Amino acid sequence: MMVSVIVPVYNVENYLAKCLDSLVNQTLQDIEIIVVDDGSKDRSGLIIEEYAKNFSDKIKSFSKENGGLSDARNFGIERASGAYIGFVDSDDYVTETMFEEMLHLAEKHQAKMVICNIQKVDQDGKVTQKLTQIPNMSEKIELEDHFSVFSDLSYFACNKLFKKELFDRKRFKKGVHFEDIQLIPQLLLECSVLAQTQNFHYQYLERTDSITKTHTEKGLDILKAVKDVEAAFEKSGYSHKRKELKNFQIFEGVYSFLAYLAFVKDSGIFYKMDAELAVFMDERKIKIRDILNYNRFGKNYLLSLPMKKKIFYLLFFAGQKKLIRRLL
Repeated sequence: MMVSVIVPVYNVENYLAKCLDSLVNQTLQDIEIIVVDDGSKDRSGLIIEEYAKNFSDKIKSFSKENGGLSDARNFGIERASGAYIGFVDSDDYVTETMFEEMLHLAEKHQAKMVICNIQKVDQDGKVTQKLTQIPNMSEKIELEDHFSVFSDLSYFACNKLFKKELFDRKRFKKGVHFEDIQLIPQLLLECSVLAQTQNFHYQYLERTDSITKTHTEKGLDILKAVKDVEAAFEKSGYSHKRKELKNFQIFEGVYSFLAYLAFVKDSGIFYKMDAELAVFMDERKIKIRDILNYNRFGKNYLLSLPMKKKIFYLLFFAGQKKLIRRLL
């Protein structure tokens, strides 16, 4: 088996069939689809049973008690027999050629990680946003020469193909939010070559029926994830790339954290998290000018943001907390 695709499932009865259809119809034949029902309480389990029966040559189905996304992914990794592993969220779907092309690139360039572009789609399949992952770089990326991708890359798990050996000593961290930010950069540090396609293979569904997530102190897991990556960075072969580490700290530890903090409604939690960020920045000697001047793919990141986000960040850096609360 060449590719194992792991699909964690939890209460997605309205979307699961489209996800599984996109996987059983992959042009790559040497593929297994590991579907992990993580304690669903709707009809997801019945849908999985039907697909496992009709596509017994491709689908391996499992059911377990609810343990969260990381636990379900790790469960699938333990049971994967493929030389490469991919992850697809059960309310999303992919193009039919995704895994054939990504496997081809992995073997062509001897890359342990392959990346494709993402596009957001609505429930009618209309594209609402295109998310190009690594613009202006070649199909094959030598990390030693182009290590800026470490700080510029969006660390989603589900638009990537991984050599299975990357998971020999690492797993998704259980019981935390932002598990992708915590693990995927650590896996990248184990690579010398990345490969990419500019095709928008991964279709990220913007659901209209999803319950708005409550933004709580769990956002502090972003800072904890960055700290875990820092520890792995110091032990890696790229530990001399200090500029890229600082840019990673700015992008994930400051900008991503602030993007979450912007939706925290409880004032007490807001100011507590603000204080934690101040400590994070002080310990790493990150100055406001470093943040304002941060460039991503050669462009000033702040200037490229939508106006409302731009105003939020500028007010935050200016210390105008009362105006920020009014803006929110």
